[in-house]
Amino acid sequence: MRRIAAVVAVLILAAGSGLHAQTGPIAGPAASDRFQALDVFGLEWAGGIQISPDGTRIVYVRSSNDIRQDRARTDLWILKVDGSEHRALTSSGKAGSPVWSPDGSRVLYVEGGEEGSQLWMRWMDTGQTARLTNLTHSPSALAWSPDGRWIAFSMLVPDPEIPFVVDMPQKPEGAEWAPPMKVIHEMNYRFDGAGYLEEGHAQLFVIPEEGGVPRQLTSGPWDHGGPLSWMPDSRAIVFSANRHPDAEHDPLNSEVYRITVADGHVIQLTDRQGPDGSPAVSPDGRLIAYLGFDDRYQGYQLTRLYVMSADGSDSRVLTDGWDRDMANPTWAADGTEIYVSVDNEGETGVARVTLTKGTETVVEGGVSGVSLGRPYTSGSYSVARTGTVAFTMGDPYHPADVGVVTGRGEARRLTDLNADLLEGKKLGQVEEIWFNSSFDGRRVQGWIMTPPDFDPSREYPLILEIHGGPFAAYGPHFTAEDQLYAAAGYVVLYTNPRGSTSYGEEFGNLIHHAYPSHDYDDLMSGVDAVIEKGYVDPERLFVTGGSGGGVLSAWIVGHTDRFRAAAVQKPVINWYSFVLNSDAPAIFYKYWFPGPPWENERQYMERSPLAYVGNVSTPTLIINGEEDYRTPISEAEQFYEALKIRGVPAVLVRVPGASHGISNRPSHLIGKVAHILGWFEKW
Repeated sequence: MRRIAAVVAVLILAAGSGLHAQTGPIAGPAASDRFQALDVFGLEWAGGIQISPDGTRIVYVRSSNDIRQDRARTDLWILKVDGSEHRALTSSGKAGSPVWSPDGSRVLYVEGGEEGSQLWMRWMDTGQTARLTNLTHSPSALAWSPDGRWIAFSMLVPDPEIPFVVDMPQKPEGAEWAPPMKVIHEMNYRFDGAGYLEEGHAQLFVIPEEGGVPRQLTSGPWDHGGPLSWMPDSRAIVFSANRHPDAEHDPLNSEVYRITVADGHVIQLTDRQGPDGSPAVSPDGRLIAYLGFDDRYQGYQLTRLYVMSADGSDSRVLTDGWDRDMANPTWAADGTEIYVSVDNEGETGVARVTLTKGTETVVEGGVSGVSLGRPYTSGSYSVARTGTVAFTMGDPYHPADVGVVTGRGEARRLTDLNADLLEGKKLGQVEEIWFNSSFDGRRVQGWIMTPPDFDPSREYPLILEIHGGPFAAYGPHFTAEDQLYAAAGYVVLYTNPRGSTSYGEEFGNLIHHAYPSHDYDDLMSGVDAVIEKGYVDPERLFVTGGSGGGVLSAWIVGHTDRFRAAAVQKPVINWYSFVLNSDAPAIFYKYWFPGPPWENERQYMERSPLAYVGNVSTPTLIINGEEDYRTPISEAEQFYEALKIRGVPAVLVRVPGASHGISNRPSHLIGKVAHILGWFEKW
């Protein structure tokens, strides 16, 4: 352990003080005009966009990283749609989830404090604020009734049921016995990022607009979450939940329900095998839009937009001819169109779907989210009654800002939250690349980030950086991690191999019951395509990736020795043990495999990187959060021990207190990149 600690200390010093002049990509200390590790603490980004009903003002959540607390701060800010009068509404660093009142006179939001997260109200004419609740658990899915009199939300209610009771002898007075044993009886008893779960279920509540004691509407052993959508008469709420008896074993089979606020009477509106969710009631109350699909137990299934009558009859799909996922349905004020967010080729946009005439793009792309570490597709938007759309707007050189598009005009960026930090910084430049897979000739999309002061006549080392999921997508978005790699002198390649989303259902399901497989060929073809450009040294190739990217990184070193070194982040190494240790076993064994591991042992092992550890010769760093319940650290430990047994150079980096999102704390993001750069520099 002392030797490992010494090695880690050397790696931190190497990464933090600049790379060696003889072997490193750049010489001397890090250039001040490049993006540096401590710049992570200076980043700011927008989220939680909410435009006022009249389309004149935008409230959003402005996040930043606190260098002393090593955590993100979140506060509410407001500005007009012309970008003027940009100012803060809160200053606690713990505010979020803003929702405008129907008349635009107030903003409801959640704010944390010593007594937990509570609902707060702000009156926009006077600036007065008031706390509305004294809740025992955090509220979510806030929804204001159309008449402005009621606020609905979801909140955990502890389960009083005791699975069984045993009699323990009375301990002697003054004795200090061990803490009592904990009895677990749920299949899903822990969840990544939340830890071991308090036994209970999310239930729906309402409170009067002026606050008071919440009244519980739902009950039973089911989780009732958001989004919540009120009927126009403010007498009922439409929501989605999985209230089936086998919900624990069939977690995706949710339905849309309507509950009467006065008496809690619940009516089921949909009935099919598969998820039905995100309900949105039309302005006149005649129709309900919702999302879902007919479950075929595939790893990736396209989410489509549906509409049905308010009583659940006459359900029909509106986007059957559009081979892309739909998300976040929002009705236009006149009830003739439904806004949705759509991912396409690594970018998120906003579209209008009419009830009879098809679709029209509102925002082509550029909707970005808050994944500052790596360039995942994400983002949010909000629509006013006037049709003005506010959204989180970003690109490879800007974390998410506030953007707006009015009618059918051009999108405009209203904020530049990082101008003070990034002005004068030389960032890595990003270019799109398409290439053909060596396996079947399919076109695959990717992006190349080149170092600052890039000279195409030189040869640079290359980092292949692989996204997780695997049903997810990268895109041309800001990424602090890749910018740090580029600042250290590396060319970075990130791609969307088969299985990635935003390219249609067929492309996403090319790895159905076959992951990892020919996504490996896609990745190697991408590396070859960049080498052909002439500015990458084929003898200095490196590979890293997290989660699904960690799986593929470990798979790659078991199938080729072309990489100088690898950094495998939070991987699955043994599918058999993973399915029985992860936080969502029913999803993984039912959708990613043809059945449980004891019935399909051969397939589980053939798709496990552990089965190919005998081929590995690549020096490999493995990094995992100690409180990761998605890909538990036992997976990383298996790979590390197997490599040590074989005598392959390997280091295991454990991240204390970290869940699957290793980079959720800014210092962990910096430390992760420092260790990876230090390891690559060593080799």
